Amino acid sequence: MELWDYHPDVYDRSKSLDLTGYHVQATDGKIGSVDEATYQVGESYVIVDTGPWIFGKKVLLPASVITKIDPQERDVYVSRTKEEIKNAPEFDEARYKEPEFRTRTGEYYGRFPKGPGTF
Repeated sequence: MELWDYHPDVYDRSKSLDLTGYHVQATDGKIGSVDEATYQVGESYVIVDTGPWIFGKKVLLPASVITKIDPQERDVYVSRTKEEIKNAPEFDEARYKEPEFRTRTGEYYGRFPKGPGTF
């Protein structure tokens, strides 16, 4: 499983789903809401607006950290704690689509052990 892909049992690419506005739940509580989501094979991610939790900052999460999507409750569950997400490379609005930024973010999330529900 690639870091920048959704798990096949979490998101079915044959169905249309817009995650914008969904609440994002870390393993230890809510961290914000989805500001933007992409669905390209090998390049998928969500940008989370953390609101007051981290003083209005945004974070970039690779699609593989998503463990569950609940369309009825409009929730996205991720396999990382609030602290792990807070310590991720700082989001850069001007550079987040550049390969260097994605590489740095991927290296950060890729270092975590793979446990149940993670890839």
